[in-house]
Amino acid sequence: MSALQRFIAAELAQPVDADIAAAARQLADRLGGEAVLFYGSILRTGDLSGVLDFYVLGTEAKSGFVGRHLWPDVSYHERDIGGRTLRAKVAAMPLDTFERAAAGQTVDTTIWARFVQPSALIWARSETVAARVVAAVAAAAETAAAFAALHGPRSGQADAYWRALFRATYATEFRVERPGREDQILAHARERYRHLLPLAWASNGLGFRADGDVLTPDLRADERRRLAHAWTRRRRLGKPLNLARLVKAAGTFDGAARYGLWKVERHTGVKVPLTPWRERHPILAAPSVLFRVWRARRGA
Repeated sequence: MSALQRFIAAELAQPVDADIAAAARQLADRLGGEAVLFYGSILRTGDLSGVLDFYVLGTEAKSGFVGRHLWPDVSYHERDIGGRTLRAKVAAMPLDTFERAAAGQTVDTTIWARFVQPSALIWARSETVAARVVAAVAAAAETAAAFAALHGPRSGQADAYWRALFRATYATEFRVERPGREDQILAHARERYRHLLPLAWASNGLGFRADGDVLTPDLRADERRRLAHAWTRRRRLGKPLNLARLVKAAGTFDGAARYGLWKVERHTGVKVPLTPWRERHPILAAPSVLFRVWRARRGA
């Protein structure tokens, strides 16, 4: 293992709540997963009242041709474990696709931008699978760090490079983040990101100089042109790709109605019952749900 892979392996091996591990294993069994990654806010906070975020990595896409090209498949699940209900939003995709996306071999930015952030490998079917996941997450760090060198300053502290990278990915993807979201991400593990950047550059063969906390990447002119060209392609295709995924998710999100009604109750305090029609037609049901919430809150 490289120094970067050892760093990633230790981080992925961090312990998690036993109930979270049990939920992950149940989901892997149901979805045919080879490995389960846990990430997101609950990994940091441990607040099990929210929704757990999992990536289930399997052998094939469950939604056929569309799933192979517009991954991941997204679903929502509720599990009674340890006397409490755990809620989970699951993204599922083939492990080999995850590996290619993490290594920057696709125009996608979402996988490596997400998994350069902390995550935990909750379960893997074998040591071979676990090693593949570690290598893929390390590759995500290499990919992200290379683009951070492109977008960041000529010289600066690690925070400046990560901040520039996250801002660039937000602008490329079809989503809106609150101003300062990148600072919130860094604040949760600032020392971790400072340590990770030079490790990823060294593993990627990208030379740099370090003067205390100030880093200066040594990007050759041809390497800078290559990265700039690669980023231009991602910037042009990023929003259409993410829009296509949203359209796909609107028709294939398993459990969308249950997830939406839970979110409505959590944020408004208004409980809307889940009917068979709402479960089958979550998009068509949305206007009536919103009207019911408006009427309840107005009456209150």
